[in-house]
Amino acid sequence: MLDQLRREVCRLNQELPRNGLVAWTSGNVSGRDAKTGLIVIKPSGVIYDDLTPQNMVIVDPDGKRVEGKLNPSVDTATHLYIYRLRSDVGGVVHTHSTFATAFAAAGKPIPACLTAICDEFGGPIPVGKFAPIGGEEIGAEVVRSIGDSPAILMQNHGVFAIGKDAAAAIKAAVMVEDAARTVFYAMQLGRPIPIPKDMVNQLHKRYMEKYGQ
Repeated sequence: MLDQLRREVCRLNQELPRNGLVAWTSGNVSGRDAKTGLIVIKPSGVIYDDLTPQNMVIVDPDGKRVEGKLNPSVDTATHLYIYRLRSDVGGVVHTHSTFATAFAAAGKPIPACLTAICDEFGGPIPVGKFAPIGGEEIGAEVVRSIGDSPAILMQNHGVFAIGKDAAAAIKAAVMVEDAARTVFYAMQLGRPIPIPKDMVNQLHKRYMEKYGQ
């Protein structure tokens, strides 16, 4: 089932270690099939080099395994909650990328002090409250606190990113870590200079409407 989506989700999961966003088997990517509503997600605890399209797991919106011999990610309930509450989301990514997770550990949002942050996120990258792992609590907090941003830091945990598809969610996760790294270094030099809200809005609008082909 869903051969094309399996291949895409497998490929995008392998982008996580390539971009330095995960260690060992942590992190996961999922994608939702628009026609069936089924979700393809990374299997739990499998090394990224061992991932194949065939060992991706397909679950229904209630979390029932539809196809695949391996157990789905332990974060599946979080992904499914986000999909149920956000019909616009077609891909979800979770990482523990170092610099972004450092902000999450401190419970601090990443301020809109770079034009790249304004472009991609339309404002500060928000931080959600702590929520326990394994159930729907993290998904509920992501939905409650993410606003219009494509990514959120979850306190004491890591990063969740969303997008119209899994590729867009991966892009947001990569950009979160890039922004977090730069802002962290800027903080060693002093207090980063925030960009005024009206300029944040202008930069984000321009990026969304004019960037790319």
